[in-house]
Amino acid sequence: MSSENKSADVSSYEPEGPLGEGFQLSLGPAPDKMLYIQRRIHEKMDDYKDYSFSATEKRALMIFFDLAQEFDSLEDFFAVCTAVPRSLFDLDCRLYLAIGPDEFIPVGRTESRGPVCSSIPLEKVFHGGHLFIPIRGNIELVDQLPFKPAGDVIGCFEFYKLDNLSDHQSLFFEKFVNRVGFQLHSKLLRRKGQEHLEFVRNLVKDVGHNVIVPNMYFKLFYNRLRDRIENIRKLRGEVYRKSVDEVSHDLDLLYNGLVHQFNEIHSHYEQTSLFLETLLRRQHFEEGRYIVEKRPCNLLKKIIEPQLERYRSRFEERGIRLDTSMGGVPDREVRIVADVGLISQVYANLFSNAVKYTREETMCDGRRDKFAAYGWDVVEDYFKNGWNGLKLNVFTTGPHLLEEDREELFQPGFRSENVGDEYGSGHGLFFVRQVVELHGGHVGYEPQDGGNNFYFILPLGEN
Repeated sequence: MSSENKSADVSSYEPEGPLGEGFQLSLGPAPDKMLYIQRRIHEKMDDYKDYSFSATEKRALMIFFDLAQEFDSLEDFFAVCTAVPRSLFDLDCRLYLAIGPDEFIPVGRTESRGPVCSSIPLEKVFHGGHLFIPIRGNIELVDQLPFKPAGDVIGCFEFYKLDNLSDHQSLFFEKFVNRVGFQLHSKLLRRKGQEHLEFVRNLVKDVGHNVIVPNMYFKLFYNRLRDRIENIRKLRGEVYRKSVDEVSHDLDLLYNGLVHQFNEIHSHYEQTSLFLETLLRRQHFEEGRYIVEKRPCNLLKKIIEPQLERYRSRFEERGIRLDTSMGGVPDREVRIVADVGLISQVYANLFSNAVKYTREETMCDGRRDKFAAYGWDVVEDYFKNGWNGLKLNVFTTGPHLLEEDREELFQPGFRSENVGDEYGSGHGLFFVRQVVELHGGHVGYEPQDGGNNFYFILPLGEN
């Protein structure tokens, strides 16, 4: 085989194995692209010759590049950004990051104290010994932010205590900040990717816990439905041996049973559909986090009662009495602003736990009782902004939770030692906390006479 043929064979080589079928090995950029890259290299060589950076300035750029690769976390990276100018040029500096359209916070600084700038300029400015150089985000980063930064400025670098500023110094600091910006882009996108992946992992658990596991009850519903259909078949064979009244009575029982079964299946279907539509919204995947869609709603009619109906038969099967005396008036309309689908799942998790963990307990008056209760109370001026809070309670009788378990209740994967043989993943209360905090609220637990109260508090100020 000639060398020409060998070259042709290599250029079209398609490896087998883990690279995948159809993967074509590239031997380098196209000739015109290679020429462009070579031209850019020479242009950069000329640029750096014109810059005339000193040995210390060149060393600063190299040290920053090396340490930016070495320190992985964003917090360490912020420290590196300000430490390099401080160590090599004896300059104090601050690094700001945008957290809103016109809001910046210092994320790195060489001084632990001292005032910070409250108004970040969108262009390079030198005034009163302070040099501000904005960091602009590339389109990929800016599009992933939950807000639109003014002038695409995602951060700013401030050098201060400068007696004067030469054109050469201004150029060098600008080039240094450009490198900070490039590394910042990469690290923010990487963190965003990690957070996105973690969200998807949690979402899989949420779907499993709130949809797939409860969906197993469809099998129970269909088994009961099959039994009633079989009873209709049996009745057909007995119709000639029974009186009209007996047949009518049996038909009424079968009809009422089928209606009840239909309502159970339909309710379960509606709630399963609601949960799926809520958890699998397109926006969640695009943003890499839950996007709350709040709207005014009747708390009792739209959220609590549908979930209570789903679990009513399970409470009855376990001999758990339902009580509505925990604050609030059962027939009073209470309107809140919330994401109906997500808050419904909060109640589904709390009622599911109530079914599993309610136990008979001796009450303060000496009687034995086994019940679950729900209700609400208004907490005046609960939130820092002066808004009232609506405290929503789900109480169950039973022994109090262990003291050492109470702080861990709403952490991912945690299960108390006293859960017995009840099935659970330790994800439900963590999901409750996530959703409530997305609404600006708080979750909590408190031991009460005869049992345990799980509650969450939502702001009422938006009503």
